[in-house]
Amino acid sequence: MHFLAEELRLPTNGLDYTLLGIYFVVVLGIGFAARRSVKTSLDFFLSGRSLPAWITGLAFVAANLGATEILGMAANGAQYGVYTVHWYWIGAIPAMVFLGLVMMPFYYGSKVRSVPEFLLHRFGPSSHLLSSIIFAVSAVLIAGVNLYALAIVLEALLGWPQWVAIVVAGFFVLAYITLGGLSSAIYTEVLQFFVILAALIPLTVLGLKRVGGWDGLSDSLTSSHGGSFMTAWEGTGIGTDNPLGANWLTIVLGLGFVMSFGYWTTNFAEVQRALSAKNLSAAKRTPLIAAFPKILIPAVVVIPGLIALVMEPALGKPGSGLDYNHAIPVLMRDLLPNGVLGIAVTGLLAAFMAGMAANISSFNTVFTNDIYAAYLKKGRPDEHYVFTARVVTVVGVLIGMGTAFIASTFSNIMNYLQTLFSFFNVPLFVVFIVGMFWKRTTPAAGFWGLLSGTVAAMINYFWFYQAGLIDIPTEQGANFVSSIVAFVVGGIVMLIVTLVTKPKPAAQLQGLVYGTVSPGLQEPPAEGDDAWYRKPALLGWGAIILAAVCYIPFSL
Repeated sequence: MHFLAEELRLPTNGLDYTLLGIYFVVVLGIGFAARRSVKTSLDFFLSGRSLPAWITGLAFVAANLGATEILGMAANGAQYGVYTVHWYWIGAIPAMVFLGLVMMPFYYGSKVRSVPEFLLHRFGPSSHLLSSIIFAVSAVLIAGVNLYALAIVLEALLGWPQWVAIVVAGFFVLAYITLGGLSSAIYTEVLQFFVILAALIPLTVLGLKRVGGWDGLSDSLTSSHGGSFMTAWEGTGIGTDNPLGANWLTIVLGLGFVMSFGYWTTNFAEVQRALSAKNLSAAKRTPLIAAFPKILIPAVVVIPGLIALVMEPALGKPGSGLDYNHAIPVLMRDLLPNGVLGIAVTGLLAAFMAGMAANISSFNTVFTNDIYAAYLKKGRPDEHYVFTARVVTVVGVLIGMGTAFIASTFSNIMNYLQTLFSFFNVPLFVVFIVGMFWKRTTPAAGFWGLLSGTVAAMINYFWFYQAGLIDIPTEQGANFVSSIVAFVVGGIVMLIVTLVTKPKPAAQLQGLVYGTVSPGLQEPPAEGDDAWYRKPALLGWGAIILAAVCYIPFSL
């Protein structure tokens, strides 16, 4: 650890620390200001369902723009090359559009506070409790990833031991979430979105200038890593080797459909932002508004990972002391002058706090509403649950500190995150999608489909892949296969169990199955909602078309 800190120690001065201090004061100020509006549990968990679409839309993309995006995707770019763009234009945009146009009416119209609560209405208590436990576990594991990424930056910035950086960063995030609940997290995320861009854009521009522009970058990596490293699809034929270790079928099905839709439509850390919108129209537009900046994020995340590989060829090599997770800190160390370095460090810290805050705020919602209030302490006053949520937030951060050390064992945190998504999000997605479109699906099928899908993904990863029973070249390739296995096994089990068990009465499925309507969906459009930018369908198609256009240069 001492060697790593010295290698990455950033040349900061008083100006950089001043900018960082100003940011911390502003964030804590937002927490104190948001505290005044927290009077009920709905205020704490969903901001009273009062926020406009542009606020929730930016918070939606900022909640994902944490360690998973910046350190993780830059690491992916350095390890796998341009194949990483698949996580955006195949692995995000279609699913975000589907969430906005198809699933948000069910979530928002049913007035649920969480994704597991929707399963309670559709499948009953057994599926609800299982999904709540699964989500709570995954939320603190992912929060630990963001906390570990935050610790990397503090270690590089100050030379602190990693455990000190993890503890200090965790307690700071704890302060502003506990103060203001989701409102504090969301308004902070909007601020963080712009701070993050202010950090990443100069890093990308200066990096490209250093390596001779895009042509210089492409020539350098093509000569050192082969031609397919700088393309999105070359070498992805079945049976063909490529840096990603996956073929077009596992990319399209594993990442583009199963893993992508599983994450974006069932991950409550994202859905919670849309549920806090002021009406159904704003809730539907939230992921669609977020899709447009999401399309352009590869330019400031994936490209820096490629630049880092040219500037530091030892990145990811055994014995170098630098793994792929250090791509962004390496660029900051080598490229940025003081002042700009302070902005970049602030942007990174903002990103990682946004990611951790998203997972901790969703963790306290699910644990308090779906486990504690539903099964442990029913019928208590609303103030009791707000207090419980604050306590649960503290517990969640403390657990996140522990799981941060698990994340530190992976040289590429995106490999770790995608493993978690294949275990937890994909089985949830198959239960949702089957239950939403097949009215006959029974409560028992929901429970056993969720359980079997989770177990199947774990068996494939730990037994078949890690034990060497099947040959998959890379961790990401194994994750794609695990996702497909989880989806297929969960779907088959649901089909079999449905055929031999009794479904819920049709009257109890209103608003929970496609083709049925609940009173919550009968919302008249607000005045002025006829403007084109307020129409979800146009926003959705616009995002898909723009993503396809961006894909073309990398597909040739």
